[in-house]
Amino acid sequence: MSAAPPPREKPSFWRSFPLFEDLPETVLADVAAVAVPQRWTAGTVIFQRGDAGEWLVALKSGRVRLSLITQGGRELTLRHAEPGDTLGELALFDQQPRSADATAVAETLGYVLARRDYDVLARTHPALTMGVARYLSRRLRETTEQLESIALYPLEARAARFLLFTLRQLNGHDLPARATLRLEISQTELATVLGASRPKVNRALQALADAGALIKGGDGWDCDIAALQTLAEPDAD
Repeated sequence: MSAAPPPREKPSFWRSFPLFEDLPETVLADVAAVAVPQRWTAGTVIFQRGDAGEWLVALKSGRVRLSLITQGGRELTLRHAEPGDTLGELALFDQQPRSADATAVAETLGYVLARRDYDVLARTHPALTMGVARYLSRRLRETTEQLESIALYPLEARAARFLLFTLRQLNGHDLPARATLRLEISQTELATVLGASRPKVNRALQALADAGALIKGGDGWDCDIAALQTLAEPDAD
């Protein structure tokens, strides 16, 4: 852990996080006043499953892997958190232990908001509680969509839906006709997210490319949004 944490941010910085984006400036100012800057080097375990959920992290830069260890000792990657994401908020809200491991996979900068400070803010600003409710509702909808994709769709459609979901996270819901996507995860990690083996995921991505939805380039994938949307709903016709 570095000895030189990043400086505190202006209140407007907090509006970049979905958890805080709808809150008034006065609430954001109080959040900025109590959040503690922190750095983690690559490979640092930020928290582990079962730890007490006493704080959340708002990421400014870097990347964090959220994962589980199965009974067979295999690591299952749930997702990768990047700048603009928050980590550990669910344990903070429900006061239950952490549900996953969080490991920095690159030099990571973030801000820690402790439960004691969050509780004071929530009592002082009812708008914060309402903002949390809206955020959790969105998270539930996203989780339902992901579970639906795994349970009901063939692998090519799951891959297309995952790519569209990631593009919306980066660009918002109004996607351009074409967009470049650079996934900062390995194909093995992508396979765990999609619930398939790496060879099958490779074949699925090739099928998307053969259909004209993806073009592999030096900076990532050039994505045809309309083609991806068609492949994401194979029974739409």
